[in-house]
This record gives sequence, structure tokens and C-alpha cells, in this order.
Amino acid sequence: MGNGMNKILPGLYIGNFRDAKDLEQLKTNNITHIVSIHDNAKKILDNKEYLCIQASDSPDQDLSIFFPQVINFIHRARLDGGGVLVHCLAGVSRSVTITAAYIMTVTNLGWRDALNSIRGARSVANPNFGFQKQLQNYDSEHIEEERKKFKATFPNPSPFNDEDECRQNLHSYQHYLLTGKDRAKSDDLYPLPHRAYQGSTEQDEKASPTTGGSKDVAKEAGERDAHEVTVAASLTSTANSAGVEDEVDKLFVSSRPSVSDSKIKRQL
Repeated sequence: MGNGMNKILPGLYIGNFRDAKDLEQLKTNNITHIVSIHDNAKKILDNKEYLCIQASDSPDQDLSIFFPQVINFIHRARLDGGGVLVHCLAGVSRSVTITAAYIMTVTNLGWRDALNSIRGARSVANPNFGFQKQLQNYDSEHIEEERKKFKATFPNPSPFNDEDECRQNLHSYQHYLLTGKDRAKSDDLYPLPHRAYQGSTEQDEKASPTTGGSKDVAKEAGERDAHEVTVAASLTSTANSAGVEDEVDKLFVSSRPSVSDSKIKRQL
């Protein structure tokens, strides 16, 4: 969360509110389109194309009604050679949910695999329980029909190997769950976020020769994960009060090392 936006697929990134204003990151990652989804989503930069969705990070919030428009927005931008940043406040729940819906629609992955493939690239990805239920319902009740509509809208063969890309990230995530260690990185895998998954190394063991380096690393990783969750909760809570942008900025500055009726509008 404090390490900037993360690449999920070619031309598709997830980030937080602060990343959406970071001109250096936007330029480096060729971000031309932005999906902004939070309580006070609005256009910020004049030279970007926006899809703004006003929605709260509440289990009662229905995000599924926005899936079709977001999916088409993202895919058209990618086909045109652009880059898309999907962001909410912390880049943990809302943005991850709609990105997972996109992945489910353009690939054959189910909701769990789509979500875990995102976690393989962005370790803090963790939609709230209500959003996960919406993804599950989208998978079991609507996905076949939505895939047909998608193919009708985009009839030409896709130039992307999205399923292969997602499965590589998914395998990285699954390997970590089984072993607690990263898979060997190669050029065909996207780099994971800084210190996303920690395992024991010779350097760690040398750093703690008497107590066991791997145990210390695991403890530090657990403390860091707890810190990230705490910050994410603080962001969401604070954002629900007045002065969203100022408060979010303050929280991000202080936390780095490392919502109601819904409205949707597209701003050019």
C-alpha cells in the first residue's frame, strides 16, 4: 500500500488515492485512463480520461452494478494502447473488487483465482466480505452471460495473454501459501511489491545467528502486514468524514515506510 501502484496485467494497475495524483508514477506507467472509485470520486487531472464511481467501502454497497461499464472502460483503453489505473482510497477493497470482475470476464478464472492472482501482484489486496460475496455471485450467476456480452462488444481476438499472465501471478501467490517463500523470479513474471512475501535467506540467518533469522523475518512480516491493515482501516474511517483528500494525504504521509446512494459519472 505504501509502495506505489502495482501492475496486474499489461496496461492495468491498482493503486491508492495518493498514487492517482503522483505525476511521476502516472508517466512512468503510461497511465492514460483512471477509474476512481470511492466516496468522493472526481476528476483531478485534466490530461487523463476518467471513470468516476461514488461508492462506499461497505459490505452493503453494491459494486456489481458498475461491473459492465468499468470492464468496457478498462478494455477499450488497453486496446487503444493506454494504461489504466484503478484506485480507491487504500487500493485494498473497492479497486481490487472491480479489477477482479474484469479479470473474471476476460479470462476463464473464477472469483477466487481472479482475486488471488491480484494478491500475487499486490499483497494488500483484500476486499471486504460483502464485496467478496458479490464476486462469488457474479461468478455463479452472471459470468457466462457477461462473457458473451463482452465478446459481442469486442469481437476481434484479444491481443493480450491475460489468462497466462494471471495464472503466473496466481502460482506465485499459491507457492507462497504453501512454502512461505517466493518462487524464483524470471523475466516473464511481474515483480512483486517490495517485500511482498518474505522467506528465510542466508542473509536473514546471518543477521540473527542465535535466534534464527527466518523466525525474525516471519515476525517482522507479520507486524508489517498488521500495520498495513491498520492503515487501510484508518484511511477508510477517516475518509468518511469531511475533508477526504486532505485527511488521506496526511495518513499516507504519516504511515509510509513502505460509504449511501451510489452515483457514477464519466468525465473526459
